[in-house]
Amino acid sequence: MLTMLVAVGMFALMDAALKQLSAHYPPFQVAALRGASSLPLVLAWALATTGVQPLLRVRWSLHLLRGVIGVAMMAAFVYAIHRLPLSTAYSIFFIAPLLITALSVPFLGERVGPRRWIAIAIGLVGVLVLLRPTGAGLLSLASLAVLLAALMYAISAITVRVLARTDSTEAMMVWLMAMMAVGAGALAIPGWVPLRADDAWLILGVGVAGGLGQYAITEAFRLGEASLIAPLEYTALVWGVLLDATLWGVLPDAVTWIGAAIIIASGLYLLRRERVHVEAEHP
Repeated sequence: MLTMLVAVGMFALMDAALKQLSAHYPPFQVAALRGASSLPLVLAWALATTGVQPLLRVRWSLHLLRGVIGVAMMAAFVYAIHRLPLSTAYSIFFIAPLLITALSVPFLGERVGPRRWIAIAIGLVGVLVLLRPTGAGLLSLASLAVLLAALMYAISAITVRVLARTDSTEAMMVWLMAMMAVGAGALAIPGWVPLRADDAWLILGVGVAGGLGQYAITEAFRLGEASLIAPLEYTALVWGVLLDATLWGVLPDAVTWIGAAIIIASGLYLLRRERVHVEAEHP
């Protein structure tokens, strides 16, 4: 659990650095910098852990699909956090676990009972509260970009479940970072902005925090039960609020707290139902 808390903290610090970079560089360029800065650390860890062969014996078609999804997810998220407080972006992004559960039905053939569908529907209500359909929220491209990022994340998580049957975790991490660096970099070339020397520490911070976060979250799920570890992802909201207040002087309003509470409650209920379901299958 402690390792998971460290992972969430590392990713929150990485997102804060990405938000800072997004003020000077286009979304695809920031996504490319995220992949390129973490790749050396992730590659070194993978080589030290499993060696070269497991990185090459992979299902290339699914890795390519995941790379495309990863580029879209990161670019959309960077676009969103440039325009939204981190706490608001995180609150909307919390819909991702609900989307993973919903998508597991058509893509993985998993059975989702009526109670879990109700929890997913309630989570969507929480998103509507956050987007404020009676005001400007629903029309915000930034809010829709977070929803797109959450959908891409959910689809990526589904592909991970399929890839995990044959490919190593190290291979999935290395090729995602590599394809994000190359793919987003290619898309960023037409509007590439020369890197500023002052931003070198931010780019380095993205690489280190992203690499450590990826390692920590992998270890957390390896060492602990998923049903106990996964809820700790919601501590990202605490980090978001602290970073927003410290770096940008922004605090969430009451509507954001209400919407986030609805989504988190739905997610926690889903995780509880998943644990009950697993225990019923494997008493």
